[in-house]
Amino acid sequence: MGYRYGYNNGQGEWTHLTVNEEKPLLEWLLENLKESRSKVKATLQGRGIKVNGKCVTQFDFPLQPGMKVAVSKSKRNQQAFKSKYVKIVYEDRWLIVVEKNVGILSMAAGHSSLNVKSVLDDYFHKSRQNCRAHVVHRLDRDTSGLMVYAKDMETEQILEHNWHDIVYDRRYVAVVSGEVKEEGGTIANWLKDNKAYITYSSPVDNGGKYAVTHFHVLDRTTDHSLVEYKLETGRKNQIRVHSADMGHPVCGDVKYGNGDDPLHRLCLHAYMLCFTHPVTHERMEFETLIPGGFKHLFK
Repeated sequence: MGYRYGYNNGQGEWTHLTVNEEKPLLEWLLENLKESRSKVKATLQGRGIKVNGKCVTQFDFPLQPGMKVAVSKSKRNQQAFKSKYVKIVYEDRWLIVVEKNVGILSMAAGHSSLNVKSVLDDYFHKSRQNCRAHVVHRLDRDTSGLMVYAKDMETEQILEHNWHDIVYDRRYVAVVSGEVKEEGGTIANWLKDNKAYITYSSPVDNGGKYAVTHFHVLDRTTDHSLVEYKLETGRKNQIRVHSADMGHPVCGDVKYGNGDDPLHRLCLHAYMLCFTHPVTHERMEFETLIPGGFKHLFK
């Protein structure tokens, strides 16, 4: 299942049309817009098509009679955002949800490091949006997956101060080393950093932060297991430390792993993010596909 959501910036002029027959979106647009095929595809890819108020980029999206289609007239909305590290999943005037690739930091650290925040700031500048990306939560450089950034300080404050009430489901999927025998379970302990910034766990309160992770095995071989993790708390390196605590560290983890590195990457992906919108209070549910390389190991 792809993303359940996708939006445009809501600015600019739109042409509104009503669907009167069942058809895939691209086919219907080609019949109803006086535009070339390449222009229609560019508008779709550039987030310039809405169906029932939600931005859709999927060519074969199934239209049903009665649905409302809006087509952006402004050129700006049709500048497809291009980055090999960041994919925009959803955007409105208050926040932006992205899927980040491995190898990019969530925010700047040190000199001119590649990071999602600066990629988004550049995009906002180029699309003439008077805003900046405000960091609300982080993913490690080598973890891929879904992240949300606020577009203004007020939204950032609401998200930051009420994060645990606003986010009602956050899940990761990981390839871990070895065959996990249990179907699922819960790991709970205290996590604390040592002076070298290595997080270590303790079954008793060590002055660190209490951390709870629920896990469920999706697939397994004798060498590896595909595990879904649901976070109850979001501590630094939580899944990586808890995986190692289980005796099944995340593959490709140079910090807490055992050298098992089948895909030459940290095999951890934030694939589900569900939260209540900080301003509209709508339930926002995003889900990405499990990375192909992960699934390939269990063919």
